[in-house]
Amino acid sequence: MRRRELYDAASGGGGPRLLPWTSPEGKPCYLSTDGRGYLSALADSIETVQLSMGQEVLEYARAAMAPGAKTLSATEYRWLACRLTEALADVLRVADSRGQRIPDQEEATEDA
Repeated sequence: MRRRELYDAASGGGGPRLLPWTSPEGKPCYLSTDGRGYLSALADSIETVQLSMGQEVLEYARAAMAPGAKTLSATEYRWLACRLTEALADVLRVADSRGQRIPDQEEATEDA
């Protein structure tokens, strides 16, 4: 067996899961899991919150940019840009994490 197949067999899943948070140094955190358990549920909950917050910031940005909307100050635009940047980073991390857990077409046809 290849090393990846051995790891997958031992972990009961498709490899480590990218978590929706980073280490204090900004490095990615991973969890070896079968998709069940407290940390998996916590990661799922945090992803849900991150996606909801991203949606709220996007709605706020759309309203701020709508024709006839009150002009924001430079500080308010900077705040909005920072929140949009944070939300985009969170959404990309969630997409990456979920994308890594989708089985490859080759693996899916081999397992069937």
